Amino acid sequence: MSVLANLTGPSDLRGMSDDDLAALATEIRELLITSVASNGGHLGPNLGVVELGMAIHRVFDSPRDRVVWDTGHQAYVHKMLTGRAGQFGTLRKEGGLSGYPSRSESEHDWVENSHASTSLSYADGMAKANLLLGKDDHVVAVIGDGALTGGMAWEALNNIAADNDRRLVVVVNDNGRSYTPTVGGLANRLTEIRTNPKYEPALGAIKERLNRSRIVGPAAYEALHAIKKGVKDALAPQGMFEDLGLKYIGPVDGHDRPAVERALTQAKKFGGPVLVHVLTTKGQGYDIAVANENDQMHQANPFDRATGEAVNVAPAGWTSVFRDEIVRIADERPDIVAITAAMLYPVGLDAFADKFPDRVFDVGIAEQHAVTSAAGLAMGGLHPVVAVYATFINRAFDQVLLDVALHQCGVTFVLDRAGVTGDDGASHNGMWDMSLLQIVPRLRLAAPRDGAQLRELLREAVEVDDAPTVIRFAKGAVCDDLPAIERIGTTDVLSRDEAKDVLIVAIGSFGHLGADAAEIVRAAGHGVTVVDPRWVKPIDPALVELASGYGLVVTVEDNGRHGGVGAAFTQAVRDAGHDVPIRVHGVEQEFLDHAKRDVILERLGLTPQAVADDTLAALSRNSTDG
Repeated sequence: MSVLANLTGPSDLRGMSDDDLAALATEIRELLITSVASNGGHLGPNLGVVELGMAIHRVFDSPRDRVVWDTGHQAYVHKMLTGRAGQFGTLRKEGGLSGYPSRSESEHDWVENSHASTSLSYADGMAKANLLLGKDDHVVAVIGDGALTGGMAWEALNNIAADNDRRLVVVVNDNGRSYTPTVGGLANRLTEIRTNPKYEPALGAIKERLNRSRIVGPAAYEALHAIKKGVKDALAPQGMFEDLGLKYIGPVDGHDRPAVERALTQAKKFGGPVLVHVLTTKGQGYDIAVANENDQMHQANPFDRATGEAVNVAPAGWTSVFRDEIVRIADERPDIVAITAAMLYPVGLDAFADKFPDRVFDVGIAEQHAVTSAAGLAMGGLHPVVAVYATFINRAFDQVLLDVALHQCGVTFVLDRAGVTGDDGASHNGMWDMSLLQIVPRLRLAAPRDGAQLRELLREAVEVDDAPTVIRFAKGAVCDDLPAIERIGTTDVLSRDEAKDVLIVAIGSFGHLGADAAEIVRAAGHGVTVVDPRWVKPIDPALVELASGYGLVVTVEDNGRHGGVGAAFTQAVRDAGHDVPIRVHGVEQEFLDHAKRDVILERLGLTPQAVADDTLAALSRNSTDG
């Protein structure tokens, strides 16, 4: 009989035998592998927290005790343990389970934290609220998978350590990695534990003391503390965290569930902020994941579980075009350097790093630092290229504005996964970048429509050394090249009819959408011109003048409608004194549920047919009004 199938919630765990718990761990790993092999998702991080997740839910009483997972992509096990195992076949499918914690799914999900390094700040606030309201509930923040490289985490630790009255347990899930091995001084200190020959004997001594201890609370902590002081050289993080004022327990073997439970129980009984240091292996239980050198199957596309190889491999994507071109540019220009925030492979800087290892800087999950460090590199005479997902540039907006643009630094930002991304849900849609960046003085923003334009615009961007430049492109397969018939100013004309009924301004990867919509409008008897601005900030004056000669202008972009390119273009046309009607198409300013990109775009009316229908309706109204 399946243990997992009969699990209704965390309370069921507390009455299970050791045999049942061992069987449950095996079943959880089997379901993880089966579901992610079918639907894609974050496999490695979740395989590594099976025993940890079970221990947390056996020791603490969720949802009364609040458990916050950072980053949220390691919460699949938590979902299973809180009654959602039966739905796991729907993972990341439209209408199914989200790939991250979701407040709409379960009372056990407190925070939809799919961006890293935030859990400790949430937990700090929750614990303060409990204290002020006289509650004795606990807050548990699980941080790891590289998230301790983020500055917010250390700001929160500084505050957590300042108050000994709050019932807050920080669990550091130390697997030595984010996507790739974690970088930085902190990572080096934590790595000492894994590589120091004194570690195994020390860990054994701590396990033995935990096994024998029958005391709880401060006395138990002091007993454990006495052992650790004797092996301080082997356990470097102890001093580091305790110097901050945090009580420290560990390190604990994260795949030894009873040991983790005992450590968590000690932490719980202590009554104040405690840090529990847990060592895990990313991909544990699936040798193919553990052996994967790139990212231990951190985020996997659907795959053959027997080999780990991806199935239904997608055509070459936008990222691959950037990957190849940035290496070519770096070959020609020794001043080109690159920065990644713990995402070397996902953003396509791996080939650059292979060829020029001294010219790539992985700063960890620290986008704010990445941007200001890039400003410093520019001030030092280099031209840095900062490659991040579009959704993550939101986290460093102030640095782009005041540290780069204000100082007129020549930094090029490459924003991958821009626009609607789909499966990963609301937080990962890169639908805000062109709105946020419109208000940054001096910044130049390009949106290539195809691979050829990505290569061309990237080269144009890195030639600018007195202002920030941005290249943004979509997730998935790169569009077929769409050649221009002429260029007006910096704007490409993709097609043109003699009659000037409609001007379609198709932005970025929506170039094909604009071209296809134009064919439908033409078939209805109207003359259409389709243009691609290429550089969408600043607005090309030649494009503004071109628009003045048409009966209707239509803009379409893979970005929020408010404050985006269409809005900026409309303002430019009005400022020039032209009163041509303009229809702006883009993403509605709402948090989008996870689904395939095409499904979301259809729902938003961002398809050739929907844009054409709206255009024809507008033409009809204009004709009637006239």
